[in-house]
Amino acid sequence: MRAGDSLLSSVVDSTIQTEHLNDNYPEWHPAPHSFLGMDRLLIYREATGESYRALARYQELAEPLGLKHIPDESVLSRTWRKRFDDGVREFVQVAANFVIKQSHDREFSAPAVRPKAEIVDEVDLSTDDETAGCEFSDKQIYRTTRLARDHGFDEFDSDRAANATYEDTQFFELQTFMGMVNCGTPQGAARFRYRHGSDSSPHGDTHLRTIKQFAPGELINGFDAVADQLLSVIESEASFRRPVTVAIDITTVPYYGNVEGMVMVSGLNHEERAFKFATLSIVGLNIPLILAVEPVRESSAWDENPPNQIHSVVRRLVRRARQHVPIETVLCDREFDSMRVFQTLSNLGVNYLIPKRITSTEKDVIETMESDGEDVAVESASVHVESGEHSMQFLYVPSTKGEGTTVFATNLRVGPEEAESFCRRYSRRWQIENEYKSIKNDFLAKTSSKDYRVRLFYFVFAVLLYNIWRLTDFLLKAGVDSEMEYAPVLTAGECVEIVVSALIPPD
Repeated sequence: MRAGDSLLSSVVDSTIQTEHLNDNYPEWHPAPHSFLGMDRLLIYREATGESYRALARYQELAEPLGLKHIPDESVLSRTWRKRFDDGVREFVQVAANFVIKQSHDREFSAPAVRPKAEIVDEVDLSTDDETAGCEFSDKQIYRTTRLARDHGFDEFDSDRAANATYEDTQFFELQTFMGMVNCGTPQGAARFRYRHGSDSSPHGDTHLRTIKQFAPGELINGFDAVADQLLSVIESEASFRRPVTVAIDITTVPYYGNVEGMVMVSGLNHEERAFKFATLSIVGLNIPLILAVEPVRESSAWDENPPNQIHSVVRRLVRRARQHVPIETVLCDREFDSMRVFQTLSNLGVNYLIPKRITSTEKDVIETMESDGEDVAVESASVHVESGEHSMQFLYVPSTKGEGTTVFATNLRVGPEEAESFCRRYSRRWQIENEYKSIKNDFLAKTSSKDYRVRLFYFVFAVLLYNIWRLTDFLLKAGVDSEMEYAPVLTAGECVEIVVSALIPPD
């Protein structure tokens, strides 16, 4: 690139050997735009940071780039996602980054070019050693959030017609916005359209119709694929520790409507009703990501569901999570105190630590401990169910919440002298409670829909946004030469704000 060259002429005059790039569209594809022209157009877009919507208005770019016309935003988006494979996308980004660096390093006038700081980490030499790396600039946070965002949405496809008015990404934009402002679909869509223009965002009814095209199984599979992508980013960092400790829990989303025909609604007590979702999360010293989501279907007075098979939910969660990471220990709360759950985890070859409900048997042991003046006791036991059997132990240790004794079940061999310190591992499970608070308060959009496809989409998408927040936080901390801490440097609200702005580049 020579001083005095314009950005457009630099892209036009660049040499691109297309024989080394794969065009996913076959020759018989209906009226495809020139592959070389689209390569150059998207290099230009990456170099300027323009949105697809804005780029579609620059028809004057068509002739210099060898195109009959600049296609609309839906064609541009499909080209990037479907016509370009990973190799072509990487080539476009590398070429654009070269253009950005050269334009700034050679200090020639190119106001349309993105700031170099968006693609290069620059060190402030004036920063004091004691504070270097401990503060994150807005540019660092924005850039890292966009990187995290880029791994979050590609695996979800509504499989709508190629000529659909709106791309799937535009529905994700709207869903993110609704979670950010904590509102429902009609209000959220109206506010979103007012903010970004009626031509750039779908109507609320269109949004709901599209969401219903995501079958529950496809949503769960898409979430699993995204979890794998997020972990592939993390695995490049030495601070990611494996194998992992995970926590399984169930959270509820209240439901206040008529329960007739609502087979996925569960009764919490005599009056309260809710949808239930089970999750499996990494806890402890690692990045707190949610690796698996599972709907919970229970038997209620208004449906013909079979009794809840909680051990089957556990089996599905662990099997899916183990596709991503090896699991060492599973932590669950008392809701999972079941011989079938114990045996399921033993059959899966993982350790477990689960608090036990206090029955007459446990009361007798505790009374004996008190009369003998003992604070800790270990009782050997065994599980015998139709799916197998194994040896296990009940650990009686002082309660961490005050006076009294807590009983834990585990399949590990633990002696009385180490039982109390071993059971402290259970304290790691508190992280999952914070996860649920963030998901519901910061990322979950409101809805009164009775359609379970909508309910599941809203919850899965909220969990996805939570994971993007945590990945962003991890990537920011990864460059800091200090021990990872659980507390995030970027609040959930700040992350959602940036994700929305990254999904909707300014014109």
